[in-house]
Amino acid sequence: MPAYLNAIGTAVPDHDIHDAFVGWADARVDAPSRKLFARMAARSGIEHRWSVLPRGHNGGSPVGAGGFYADGMPGTAARMQIYAKAAPDLGIAAIEALAAKMPLGDITHIVVASCTGFVAPGIDQIIAGKIGLAPSVERLLVGFMGCYAAVAALRSARHIVRSEPDARVLVLAVELSTLHLQDTAEIEPLLAMLQFADGAAAALVTADPTGFELDRGFAAALPDSAELIRWDITDQGFAMHLGGAVPNRIAAALADEAFVEVATGGTAPADLVWAVHAGGRSILDAVQKALHLPADALDASRVVLRDNGNMSSATLMFVLEKLLAGPSVDNGVALAFGPGLAAEGVTFRSAA
Repeated sequence: MPAYLNAIGTAVPDHDIHDAFVGWADARVDAPSRKLFARMAARSGIEHRWSVLPRGHNGGSPVGAGGFYADGMPGTAARMQIYAKAAPDLGIAAIEALAAKMPLGDITHIVVASCTGFVAPGIDQIIAGKIGLAPSVERLLVGFMGCYAAVAALRSARHIVRSEPDARVLVLAVELSTLHLQDTAEIEPLLAMLQFADGAAAALVTADPTGFELDRGFAAALPDSAELIRWDITDQGFAMHLGGAVPNRIAAALADEAFVEVATGGTAPADLVWAVHAGGRSILDAVQKALHLPADALDASRVVLRDNGNMSSATLMFVLEKLLAGPSVDNGVALAFGPGLAAEGVTFRSAA
């Protein structure tokens, strides 16, 4: 029994914090590093990043007067208080965007991916209650898997539908990365924080033959790379570590013929449609170069990066949303990288 990704709805907050962060970070790095930071920010491919954090005085940013970070770094508890309310609200906005495209009907399962906060009852339960899902709806929370969690969520939804053909699975990825600004003057973590933003994406997965058929999934942990991407839980939020070696490590993995065979099923990469997690410009460049893809092969990912930044697990679903609105896809691969360092993916094609 095939499973289909019928439609996707997305949502971002209305507070653009990208320029404010660049100015804040530029003032913190030492003089020798300032030119490098400015050059990397200009080359990031990012123009906008959105945050759930409220505006400060006179419409200012979270790092400006009256902003969340104006008087230093709040503790993790204060950040989680915002997550507990803002994550369900943003997730519901994405679900409403999905419902505007396709009637959701009687949802039987909800799968939620998020790594930027914790609350119990979980946001899966909070959202299910707020949107009026039946108490019998089965829930799954995919927590702390990072940027590839959307793949895990979609694969789980596929397994559910293949085992229960009448299932209607609501898949949601919601991330509030801007809750985790860190007080540092070191250029590497500042460049990592430069990538991240808030966003949510909701999808409906059923046996109804519309949208993309979700096919074979695959996963691979890359050896000797566990320290390259990680979250450290601190008393002042979650500290993201994104090593500068990540793009080269991804390129090396994609040069491995055995891995490429698993990901592509033997089809030449240039003959496939690629939905690649927009983790950063250098990551997209590494994928494109390693797989010898055409110049426009990752355009959907680059547009998502430009307009929204890296929204962790939600990002890949934004890319898939764009591909759903485009030409028919004969053979596609959705691919994301995250903590471990690991690669996760699923193949797809347009419904007949």
